[in-house]
Amino acid sequence: MKGIINDRFMLKNKVAYKLYHKFAKDLPIIDYHCHLQPQMIAENYHFRNAYDLFLGGDHYKWRQMRSNGIDEEYITGDKDEFEKWMGFAKTLPLLIGNPLYHWTSLELKRYFDIDTPLNENTAKEIWDKCNELLKTEEFSAKNLIKRSNVEIICTTDDPADDLRYHIQLREEGFPTKVLPTMRPDKLVNIDKVEFMGYIEANGLDTYEKVITWIGERITFFNDNGCKLSDHALEYVPYALGDAKAVFEKKLSGEELTQEEIDIYKTALLSECAKWYTKYGWAMQVHIGALRNNNTKMFEQLGADTGFDSINDLCIAEKLSAFLNNLNMADILPKTILYTLNPKDNYVLGTMLGNFQQGPKSGKIQFGSGWWFNDNRDGMEDQMRALANLGLFGKFVGMLTDSRSFVSYPRHEYFRRIMCNLVGTWVEEGEYPEDYEALKTIVEGISYKNAKEYFEF
Repeated sequence: MKGIINDRFMLKNKVAYKLYHKFAKDLPIIDYHCHLQPQMIAENYHFRNAYDLFLGGDHYKWRQMRSNGIDEEYITGDKDEFEKWMGFAKTLPLLIGNPLYHWTSLELKRYFDIDTPLNENTAKEIWDKCNELLKTEEFSAKNLIKRSNVEIICTTDDPADDLRYHIQLREEGFPTKVLPTMRPDKLVNIDKVEFMGYIEANGLDTYEKVITWIGERITFFNDNGCKLSDHALEYVPYALGDAKAVFEKKLSGEELTQEEIDIYKTALLSECAKWYTKYGWAMQVHIGALRNNNTKMFEQLGADTGFDSINDLCIAEKLSAFLNNLNMADILPKTILYTLNPKDNYVLGTMLGNFQQGPKSGKIQFGSGWWFNDNRDGMEDQMRALANLGLFGKFVGMLTDSRSFVSYPRHEYFRRIMCNLVGTWVEEGEYPEDYEALKTIVEGISYKNAKEYFEF
């Protein structure tokens, strides 16, 4: 049986086909937000088998296997890895309409030249073919990146990280730039149980030391090529007050009020923003995940294992106040706003215009459809909202947000969807069939806008 991946995949009209194949297809990839482990790249990790490559750490796939009644021991447990692969193979044919079906088909086609759909009957044949190829050097971590035409990777790193693997990769001349991205969540989230252990581990026993330390760490990251930060906000905190007093109260063991928590978070985020502005970084703000909903499984497996969902809090007023406060102090950096809840697409789409400022075009960005929204409908909804409310032609485009070394076809998926959306606008007479103008838009969103925006 022939698979679904062909030249016209996701391209529904002649303009879309031309835009993708002429302007988008062969451009390099800038993956400015992902969760690849730099150690695996630096040590040129070799994958044990197809389970290790396709399913190891991929909680998107784990969620659907659970939905199909696969027992946890065949997902994250200690069962044989082929049996785990078989559990996924049984699940995949039921995922009609789900991007996992498209992603998996793209991964098998682009890396292994396998057109055959993965299912229970073909699982052993595909397992054997993948495993035979995985024995070759062509399928090491570094070579998978090279084969994927990736120009720049930005990982996600704690401020305390020594960046040894980023430094190693730079010094050895690895052709893909692997740059750090600072994620200071553990320092910002004073309300989380791990906060005390984190500040103790880094010798931060006074508020003054916290402020000095984060400035030093941002400078260190900047010296090692960092261009972005990332902040995961379950909600948008905003309150002004004495952050030092809040920190000291926390150290004394007293319980903090919600307002005190927000005072500290606002102060720390603002301190970070000051440094980001100094160094010209972009501040990514991911809003709206409701994490670790299943306490039993969180205690068993930890975070990022497939038990998160979308929150539905109101964000507009405090987000506006936070950005405005930074702007009034002249410390509002380039900022990318992501929402996990599509109800807030128009909130973010209009928030951008409040704080745009030359000479940087598109200084405030509406981030690509994220996590539960990085499917066709979610990405199209985000792009339509941006086009309706803002400057679509300056959009910085797609990222993988992935832990997988074969997730780069998601950029192809996005580019096809974007070209199809633009092509549809042209076909329906909403934009002229002006290929010079369309080339600028498509190449910009696929690659060039990110290159310019982050100053890579």
